[in-house]
Amino acid sequence: QVQLVESGGGLVQAGGSLRLSCAASGRTFSSYAMGWFRQAPGKEREFVAAISRYGSITYYTDSVKGRFTVSRDNAKNTVYLQMNRVKPEDTAVYYCAAGNRGDTMRNGGLPDYWGQGTQVTVSS
Repeated sequence: QVQLVESGGGLVQAGGSLRLSCAASGRTFSSYAMGWFRQAPGKEREFVAAISRYGSITYYTDSVKGRFTVSRDNAKNTVYLQMNRVKPEDTAVYYCAAGNRGDTMRNGGLPDYWGQGTQVTVSS
């Protein structure tokens, strides 16, 4: 079992920045690729970003490329999502996830574990 707890969400103005964190406990953190997903009101959950087990490969959905950065610190069992130049359309509940491969998560595969989510609201 892996437990995932997100933090860092909140209200931010358009053009601003926010950093989300996801702390993992349980089985070996570096055994998993980590991902971030989001779900806006009335929409399906969508892939945002993922990072390979040791951080050498990252994946992003097109709408966040160049603005968001995913990173991880295996010594701290934590994955991060740095969100820069945020837009109102980034408003959503953001979920941390752990899975076998980052490219699988990008391509629609379901992760093995999910966090509870953290709300991000971008005001215009």
